[in-house]
Amino acid sequence: MGERQIPALHVKRVEYPGAIKALIGQLKRMPGIGPRSAERIALWLVLSRDAKPREIAEAIGESARITPCSKCGFFAEEALCEICRDDSRSPELLCIVEQPTDILPLERTGMFRGLYHSLGGRISPLDHIGPENLRIDALLNRVKTEAPEEIILALGGDVEGEATANYLAELLEQHPVALTRIAQGLPAGAGLESADELTLSRALSGRTKMKMPKFG
Repeated sequence: MGERQIPALHVKRVEYPGAIKALIGQLKRMPGIGPRSAERIALWLVLSRDAKPREIAEAIGESARITPCSKCGFFAEEALCEICRDDSRSPELLCIVEQPTDILPLERTGMFRGLYHSLGGRISPLDHIGPENLRIDALLNRVKTEAPEEIILALGGDVEGEATANYLAELLEQHPVALTRIAQGLPAGAGLESADELTLSRALSGRTKMKMPKFG
């Protein structure tokens, strides 16, 4: 007699309930969150007494109201952000940064009481980002209408930051405004988000006048 064949068992694989699977799927979309991290966070939200998932969900829902400031590009709950609505700020000073996240580190230094303008990035041909993809036209309109006395370029010290600074210097050459750049007390290739408050304070106070590039 041949060996008896044991029928294969078809066991249904048990998964998390649909709500947890959906939560894990959404968490995996976040930058730096892999499948295992997403699973751990989801289970913590479900199991931990201190998680307060309803409060977290409400905070996320409230954040959907945040929009870029129509003037400077910083985070705002209204048409204008808190900085642009502040009448005590000095309109004679305009500080240009790459991203809206660069504004807060400068604010924390307590050294600057002017206004800001976020470009929304920097010129980077390798990433297919040209001047037309940045908020440069909005900047030029502000220079014409607000007529600041000094424009401070607080851009990164890497190749893309240098290219953006030189491009802006060429455009602003025709305007009667002093163009300065924060002192390069930052690590080579680093942005503002990686600098501490003391370094940024010294960079602001030690800013130097830029030499306008000569083209043609």
